[in-house]
Amino acid sequence: MKLSLLSILLGCGMAAPQVYGLARPKEFGAAAKKFPRHVPTGIALMLLGTAWFVWNVNVEPIADFKPIKPYLMAAFGAVGVGACFFVQDYLAVRGLAVIFLLMAKFMVDTGRPHLGETPWVYIIQGWGYVLAVAGIYLTMWPWRLRDLLNWVTATESRIKICSAIRLAFALLVVTLGLTVFRAM
Repeated sequence: MKLSLLSILLGCGMAAPQVYGLARPKEFGAAAKKFPRHVPTGIALMLLGTAWFVWNVNVEPIADFKPIKPYLMAAFGAVGVGACFFVQDYLAVRGLAVIFLLMAKFMVDTGRPHLGETPWVYIIQGWGYVLAVAGIYLTMWPWRLRDLLNWVTATESRIKICSAIRLAFALLVVTLGLTVFRAM
C-alpha cells in the first residue's frame, strides 16, 4: 500500500468518530463508556486481529518457520477464537490492542522506505510506535482504557475538546496523504 493512501485512510478512519463526538457528545460518551465490555464488538475485533495475524504468519518468508508454519497458524487461530469464548472480560479492549499492534507494524513497514524523503514521515512512524506501546499496555492492563474513557467522557466539554484535538490530528494526516505523501 502506498503511504499516501494509508495516510488518507487512517486520517478518515480517525476523523469519523471525532465528528460524531463533536456533533453528539452525549451519545458519543455513552457509546464510548460501553465499549470496553461490549462483547460483540470484542469478538469482531478479536477475530479481525486473529485473521490479520494469521495472514501475516502465512506470508512471512522466513525459511526457519516453513515446516511449522501450518501448526503456528492453527495454534494462533485457536488462541484468537478461544479468547472470544474464554476471555470475554474486556474482550473489546484486548481485540483493539491486537489491532493496534498489527496496525503499528503496518504503518511502520509502509513508512520505512520513505524515511529519507521527507521528515513528515516521522508523524506516521511515531503514531505507529504510539499504537505499539498502547497495544502492549492495553494487553496487560485492559481496564485502564475503561478508566481513560470514563475520564475523557466525564463532561460534554471534555468530549468536545478531546474530539477536536483528535480531529485536528486526523485532518493533518489526511492533508499529508493528499499533499506531501502524494507521490509515495
